[in-house]
Amino acid sequence: MLERLKEEVIHAAVRAEKDGLCKNKSGNFSAIDREKKFMVITPSGLERKALHLKDLPVLNQNGDVIENISGHKPSSEWRMHLAAYETRQDFFAVAHTHSHYATAFAISGRKISPVAFEAFFYGWKTELANVFLPGSKELAEGIKKPLQFADVVLLKNHGVLTGGINSEEARQKITYVEDVAQLYFYALQINGSEPEPISEKQFLDYRHSCYPANK
Repeated sequence: MLERLKEEVIHAAVRAEKDGLCKNKSGNFSAIDREKKFMVITPSGLERKALHLKDLPVLNQNGDVIENISGHKPSSEWRMHLAAYETRQDFFAVAHTHSHYATAFAISGRKISPVAFEAFFYGWKTELANVFLPGSKELAEGIKKPLQFADVVLLKNHGVLTGGINSEEARQKITYVEDVAQLYFYALQINGSEPEPISEKQFLDYRHSCYPANK
């Protein structure tokens, strides 16, 4: 069931680990079939490089497991993923990692300033969610409001979450978030003060230059 989505999720998860965004068994990835209202999600406790299609559980919108060929438990963060899909109808995939630089800003309770044009690729904004126990209903509810204002949510003392139209876009967004967080961190060390962010107008101008309206 949903073999194509499973394949895309595994590819995104393995690539994210290869790029250093995930270590050991931290982080989780999912995708949703909105017509069937079924979600595919990475299992709990398995190494990403060992994942097979049969290892990914399928859940319905209530969190009930409707397919679980290998018998592995869904990621403990399944509630958070479903909450993201409920809040953002434009999300068809979700990525959650504990990448070091983005998570450091989350721990500090600081948004990631859009100091580089790479921020364009995730909408240039980040929002913060309060600290709650990983996997809890409170955490799932806590991401809903921030997701109304940004594609990227920094989970205090936890990690970072984003979504996209497919697993590859979600992976790319979370990669760019980490890149900008790292550049922002370095700029703070070099300047000893807050660097000037790129303005929303500049991002809009950049979008127009990259994707001019058809005449």
